[in-house]
This record gives sequence, structure tokens and C-alpha cells, in this order.
Amino acid sequence: MKFDQALQKLEEIVKELESPDVPLEKALSLFEEGIKLVKFCTKKLSEVERKIEVIMKDEQTQELTTEEISEEELLKEENYGENSQ
Repeated sequence: MKFDQALQKLEEIVKELESPDVPLEKALSLFEEGIKLVKFCTKKLSEVERKIEVIMKDEQTQELTTEEISEEELLKEENYGENSQ
């Protein structure tokens, strides 16, 4: 599963959980699935952050610099990786 797919599924789960008509058992199942997706997305974001840190390492001083990237930039990078493979 790709990051953007997991994020989209997570958004769908949140919308469904916001409905007052969701039975308790279904809500619990959706919540469990949502937690798994959050963990997956967090792991993917951490991996990307580590890659960025490696890329940003100054070759002469070996000092590590990090730059924040927005979610939009991350999604563009994720989509770029899919298209270049």
C-alpha cells in the first residue's frame, strides 16, 4: 500500500466514524483499521524523513541538516517515485 492510498482510506474511515448511524461493532472495527493505517503512515513519514536527512548531509562537514517538507511535497515525491519506476 502506498502512503497516499493509506491516507485516503484513513480519511474515509474518519468520515464513516463521524456518522451517528455506525453500529458499535463496526465502529470498533473501523477504529482498529484506522490505528493500523496511522501506524503505517507514521512509519512511511519517518522513512522519508530519514531519507531527506541523508540527502541533506553536507558531504564536506558531514553535518546533518534537515528541512521540513509539507504534506503536499511528500505526496508529490510519493507520486514521482511511482511514475519513475
